[in-house]
Amino acid sequence: MSRWGPKLRSPRLADSLSSCRVLVVGAGGIGCELLKNLVLTGFKNIEVIDLDTIDVSNLNRQFLFQKKHVGKSKAQVAKESVLRFCPSANITAYHDSIMNPDYNVEFFRNFQLVMNALDNRAARNHVNRMCLAADIPLIESGTAGYLGQVTVIKKGQTECYECQPKPTQKTFPGCTIRNTPSEPIHCIVWAKYLFNQLFGEEDADQEVSPDTADPEVAWNPADAAARATASNKDGDIKRVSTKEWARSTGYDPVKLFNKLFKDDIMYLLTMDKLWKKRKAPLPLDWTEIHQLESSQEEAFGTGLKDQQVLGVQGYAQLFHRSVETLRSQLIEKGEGAELVWDKDDPPAMDFVTAAANLRMNVFSMNMKSRFDVKSMAGNIIPAIATTNAVIAGLIVLEALKTLNSDFDQCRTIFLNKQPNPRKKLLVPCALDPPNPNCYVCASKPEVTVKLNVHKTIVQALQDKILKEKFGMVAPDVQIEDGKGTILISSEEGETEANNNKFLSDFGIRNGSRLQADDFLQDYTLLVNLIHSEELEKDVEFEVVGDAPDKAPAPSVPEEGKNIANGNKDSAQPSTSSKAAAEDDDVLIVDSDEEPSSSTMEASPESSNRKRKHHDADTDATASKRKRLDQQPADDDEDIIALD
Repeated sequence: MSRWGPKLRSPRLADSLSSCRVLVVGAGGIGCELLKNLVLTGFKNIEVIDLDTIDVSNLNRQFLFQKKHVGKSKAQVAKESVLRFCPSANITAYHDSIMNPDYNVEFFRNFQLVMNALDNRAARNHVNRMCLAADIPLIESGTAGYLGQVTVIKKGQTECYECQPKPTQKTFPGCTIRNTPSEPIHCIVWAKYLFNQLFGEEDADQEVSPDTADPEVAWNPADAAARATASNKDGDIKRVSTKEWARSTGYDPVKLFNKLFKDDIMYLLTMDKLWKKRKAPLPLDWTEIHQLESSQEEAFGTGLKDQQVLGVQGYAQLFHRSVETLRSQLIEKGEGAELVWDKDDPPAMDFVTAAANLRMNVFSMNMKSRFDVKSMAGNIIPAIATTNAVIAGLIVLEALKTLNSDFDQCRTIFLNKQPNPRKKLLVPCALDPPNPNCYVCASKPEVTVKLNVHKTIVQALQDKILKEKFGMVAPDVQIEDGKGTILISSEEGETEANNNKFLSDFGIRNGSRLQADDFLQDYTLLVNLIHSEELEKDVEFEVVGDAPDKAPAPSVPEEGKNIANGNKDSAQPSTSSKAAAEDDDVLIVDSDEEPSSSTMEASPESSNRKRKHHDADTDATASKRKRLDQQPADDDEDIIALD
């Protein structure tokens, strides 16, 4: 105990545990373990907040919940379960979002310590800012499969959660998704888009039909323009929207199948330039598929049903069943109803699994099991109960140090998948000082954004830049033009008329400055604008100097290598013997608990290969990885060996 935390025999610390108020944000995988640990350690006054309700899929790792609790509030059930360990504890549960304005800076000032057990970056950013504004220590944590980490954030003394820019979620060009998928993830993204276009909220940025404006299609710009303006050819997205066409057929599964996997593919084949150096897609026909011998449609792989890979006929039948089920759900909801994608909704998951695998087959890729598709479609690495337990224990140890005023002993602690060269699984690192250029915790936060003032509307500035990119909840924006012009107001209805106007309509030009205030977060950000007409295609804005957002240069295929759409072999169904985390196809790590800004590579073995599933959203930083490899030998005193 002496290596990791203060001795509990300290009377002052014991009194502190029984009297201090702590806030736990999140009652999921880490949160359940953490709440149990807190009451057993002696904490008496705990408040916990979580927006979610309990799902069956939570029960394999969130041990405060049972089957009878499914559908109930996580925070409330967690409170009731934990009180069985310590009936004298005073626990308050909130079934709510921590981003609700009710939980303002004054609310946070009621606590001596805040502990995060969250599953998304937006909420992490928000809690980070609230703790900075309230000047309350925050213990941040996260897990991803076998990896995990805990760190302590204290205003003015350490890096905050946002001191190091986070890589954005990996995205793919629309023409790749619609015309030339080369990896299973491209097909899975396409299938999710298709779900939304057919059954959910239509989005012009999620079109799934062949893209006639793909610049690679044409030999010259004039030809590309001609194709883009064509409107009467089969497969052209301007002919009719996907949803309108589906409704006109009554969501007929066979007609949908032939449109998506036969007609659209045959149309793609007419874009012959696409297939000069690629293996051309192979259309599927419903009638021909169902003339196959059933013996050819055995499942590949062993084990659980979700880990098996069906044949083409099996996925065609699954597609048929799921479309009929989703159509019935739409009818039950009434005219104009929409469904929402949820990886834990069986019909939705069946649809995406079937549609994605059928498209993989069309483009000669190895098909994936439902388990693998769910991991990628849900952007998750499956959570592991033991990892959550280890991380929850480390949170409490860092909490004890913080409350005992032993802040100089606090560490960022990493849980590795495999032992490091000194055979340690748990590796502590000294806390980093604040980044003087951080746009959150600097004395005067400031950023520079490059965009086209003639094409960027006020709504995009609010939603995509201030809210999505910079994590604001309810920004008020004033133009520094000497007049104090209000561009955006958080008060409903005050500036809605501005939403669809271009920034240039307000006199905003190259060098203009905006002051963005978020009163809930007690946060002000100065935004410097650079006008540019040379942004890359589909790029609406860039944060100048935000290096982690820069994508690495694409690799060039070796000359003479047989190109088969990203596969080294022909289209053979895959098995599920490989964990989803081992595939480079995983988009981002929004697992039960997403790793925080200081996560490092897990082991020497894994550091030698790409970790897209990890780095994409684990907020890893190169400096942290470097420090892991350079730990001095005398740090052994701070490291626990798990042999």
